[in-house]
Amino acid sequence: MPHTASRYLVEGPRVGIRHITYEDGAEFTARARESKELHQPWLFPPDSADAFSAYAGRLIEDPTKAGFLVCEKGRGAAGDGHRGDAAADGAIAGFININNIVEGAFLSGALGYGAFAHAAGRGLMREGLGMVVRYAFGGMRLHRLEINVQPANAASIALARSCGFRLEGFSPNMLYIDGAWRDHERWALTKEMIRK
Repeated sequence: MPHTASRYLVEGPRVGIRHITYEDGAEFTARARESKELHQPWLFPPDSADAFSAYAGRLIEDPTKAGFLVCEKGRGAAGDGHRGDAAADGAIAGFININNIVEGAFLSGALGYGAFAHAAGRGLMREGLGMVVRYAFGGMRLHRLEINVQPANAASIALARSCGFRLEGFSPNMLYIDGAWRDHERWALTKEMIRK
């Protein structure tokens, strides 16, 4: 069921961000199934009720994680190229998670994200990621965010770059994904680097 703008933590011209809930399971898993071709071999979001429940539970209950959904606003409004379907308002366009949140002197977190196929290439994730970054540096009081991306994942690298992240390094065999240890580029952003 679409969610109203009043539930958004932050909202921009086209999207709002809000925390993930257990009630998002049906829409999230349907979108994940529709988006397999887009996501693989880079990521594997949960596409069943049980997998989503475990995934959402980690993001909701673990204080070292935060899960956000990027939701479309006003889809179907005049001039946006979509038919006038008010039910699409609040549709989940993608997800952004902050993992490995460390407090104290580090004040850091690691970002992971994915767009769903119906929203890919429309700039919605760029807007949503910008809002999550500002929220992390504001309300969450973090100082540094990292994105670790497989070098051949051009779309993910382009999104990181477009939001002001800088390439800091290369980590061989960093994460175990799809049956193998994968190399990753490390992109980072600190609060001081935010574009005003």
